[in-house]
Amino acid sequence: MNKEKDGPVSHETHAQEDMEEIQTDSPTMDNTQLKRLQTEGLKWTVNHAYNNNQFYREKFDAHGVKPSDIKTLRDIDRLPFTTADDLRTGYPFPLLSVPHHKVVRIHSSSGTTGKRKILAYTAKDIDDWTQFFARCYEMAGVGPGNRVQIAVGYGMWTAGAGFQTACETAGAMAVPIGPGNIDMQCQFLIDLQVDVLCCTASMALLMSEEIKKRGIRDKINLKTIIQGSERCSDAMRRAILENSGARQLYDITGMTELYGPGTGIDCHLHQGIHYWSDYFIFEFLDPDTLEPVREGEIGEIVVTTLRKEASPLIRYRTRDLTRFINGPCKCGSPYPRHDRILGRSDDMIIFKGVNIYPGQIDEILSEIAQNYPISSEFDITLRHTEGRDTMLIRIEREPDCDPAQDQEIETLIRNTIRSRLIVSPDVTITDYGMLPRSERKSRRIYDKR
Repeated sequence: MNKEKDGPVSHETHAQEDMEEIQTDSPTMDNTQLKRLQTEGLKWTVNHAYNNNQFYREKFDAHGVKPSDIKTLRDIDRLPFTTADDLRTGYPFPLLSVPHHKVVRIHSSSGTTGKRKILAYTAKDIDDWTQFFARCYEMAGVGPGNRVQIAVGYGMWTAGAGFQTACETAGAMAVPIGPGNIDMQCQFLIDLQVDVLCCTASMALLMSEEIKKRGIRDKINLKTIIQGSERCSDAMRRAILENSGARQLYDITGMTELYGPGTGIDCHLHQGIHYWSDYFIFEFLDPDTLEPVREGEIGEIVVTTLRKEASPLIRYRTRDLTRFINGPCKCGSPYPRHDRILGRSDDMIIFKGVNIYPGQIDEILSEIAQNYPISSEFDITLRHTEGRDTMLIRIEREPDCDPAQDQEIETLIRNTIRSRLIVSPDVTITDYGMLPRSERKSRRIYDKR
């Protein structure tokens, strides 16, 4: 799918140089500067992709659009979409837009939904990724003097390399332990007096439970947790902070296609994810119509990269669902925000003709958990028995709580879900710790129909 090149990349514009003139790390960056940077970045990306990648050239031509047609940000809707299938079709080097000799690294997705997606990086791509990821650490208050335990996967996965290089760039001490090995994780928390832990949300819950179970909370110095890779409910956040003794928990976002983790993070006010709009254009579109959603409505994030050399993305459908948050944040950051990720459009459950996202059930359970002793852990099992579909939701009871309230809580959950989502699930409260824990991502849905 990709056209091989032995010579240097051709037909480059001066947009990259123009972008460098704008000091994007400055808290005084205004909207005019940002729009100028995004416009130049969009034009550069379109020219770069069209002139250096056969797939993009053919797709643009089939869509009836040329790089010269893109003059303003409003013209972005003239461009075709890119999907995960496009990346798999171009295996092993999808969307490659530079000669192979300029590629200094590759990373890969997990491949859980099919053939792995391999993304290439130039030296500048790695540097850009490191710089905006370092902003995430800075926004979380992490820098020189901090000790950062990095409990995420290394190797082909983007997380370990991204967290470590950005940590070192931010000036903090990296402890690159990787996932798993809970005994070593706890030992390093004690012996090294680590004050920052980076991991998935599931790993954060697992570690917090181990800290409480082992009675080491007073022996460690954990103050900040930076977590990502999956949705984390309010109930889960409360449990992690309470069990671990940490003071702050930050949600970090990203995916392999967009360099890796670090594309955004919430600030200390925790009122939305700030994303780096000088590196990306985010659109929030209806996943069915692919038209912009109205303000405050849930939409799919569609991303266009502004500086990515090796594997540029143009209107890439991430499948992540969230809401755009309008207006400036009180923290003073000039970067825009979106809400925490609700779920993925391809994770949608169709149950008795109703479209349901696991995140909707998660939100309901988190609200109920504020007043009733249920934990953040739940799963959903779908079956087809005796000619009809059934849904069973299992939720853990908080530890050391009397099960006498179980029936009342089960009824409350069932009725709340019925009133909001118009479906009637079966609900069962289980003992704490009965549902499986994970060091990576927790599985919530078991569709056995």
